[in-house]
Amino acid sequence: MDPKANLIAEKLKLIKPSPTFAVTLKAKALKAEGKDVIGLGAGEPDFDTPENIKQAAYAAIKSGKTKYTAVDGIPELKESIINKFQKENKLNYNLEHITVGCGAKHVIYNIIAATINPYDEVIIPTPYWVSYPDMVLINGGKPVIAKTNKSENFKLTPEILRKNITSKTKLLILNSPSNPTGSCYSENELKALVEVLNNHPNIYIISDDIYEHIRYQNNQYVNIANISDSIKDRTFVVNGVSKAYSMTGWRIGYAAGDKDVIKAVAKIQSQSTSSPCSISQYASIEALSENSYEFIEKNKLIFKERRDLVIEKLSKIDGIQADVPDGAFYIFPSCENMINKKTPSGTTIKNCTDFAQYLLEEVLVAVVPGIAFGAENFFRISYATSDQNLIEACNRIKQACEKLV
Repeated sequence: MDPKANLIAEKLKLIKPSPTFAVTLKAKALKAEGKDVIGLGAGEPDFDTPENIKQAAYAAIKSGKTKYTAVDGIPELKESIINKFQKENKLNYNLEHITVGCGAKHVIYNIIAATINPYDEVIIPTPYWVSYPDMVLINGGKPVIAKTNKSENFKLTPEILRKNITSKTKLLILNSPSNPTGSCYSENELKALVEVLNNHPNIYIISDDIYEHIRYQNNQYVNIANISDSIKDRTFVVNGVSKAYSMTGWRIGYAAGDKDVIKAVAKIQSQSTSSPCSISQYASIEALSENSYEFIEKNKLIFKERRDLVIEKLSKIDGIQADVPDGAFYIFPSCENMINKKTPSGTTIKNCTDFAQYLLEEVLVAVVPGIAFGAENFFRISYATSDQNLIEACNRIKQACEKLV
């Protein structure tokens, strides 16, 4: 085999097929057959992009702002991001600390590419967003999966962090509020982690804050970069416009952090995607303005009502246990009590993937098995859909569970 082809093949081997693929494929097939499938796997809000943001995009088009831009974002958008960090997060940055990419996912990938060398280790607490480990593997690093506990709301503790740090640790990835659990770190919990990290000054931190604005507590959001200047200097605060502003398709994410790494990120981006969409960048300036606050607050209340609705419905299903999430738009129930039970056709439910497959085939409800996030015996429900869909889906799940013996 050609050495180049062999290298590509080895790279592709690192990317494991998603455990959700079979369920997703089956759901699409059933829908194509005209079946009434209810999808609870959506990772995006079901609200439309606000009109003021659309108008900003129209204005950009009409004024001819349709050309290439600076590789890592236009200065005007970077200024808006700086203002956002100052006003909402009490974090101060300059233009040289800011990068803009084609979504938060893109930005996280670039930061990993810019910071790790072959065999460097990256600590990823479970349950994790599905892409983190593969991003590390593709860049030659080693994902170190730090198992967290349900009893601690699936949050990384100082003891677990300490146990997983080695001389090769280069990065720690934190996601708060979390996808898939909705858990959000408190200031005291972050301070406890910082006490450990203070003994390891060579470890960078990626703080994935994409669900920052979808939180249900009234307290101030705290990022690990707020804890101390020394931690801020090695933290990359990642965010974007996709979740809070219902702009998933606009593909704009951003980050703030060490200027030398941010410069390297721009260099990587210059040889891959180049600049993000110009029109999306101008629309994002409007998204980050005060004009969007009402939209965020209104939809947060809707999400909270949906969360409470699903929790109430799930509480009536024997064998399903679900904690109340702090934020995001996911619930991560346990299906452990369903394992080893038999379906009406006599098939044994061996794991959460089997359970998800059973829900899809038996009652036409599509959920994501927890193993996709590194957590067996759980499944993820997205409540980014209508009350009607949520009520019907929960009723179907209840019916399916009652059929298991």
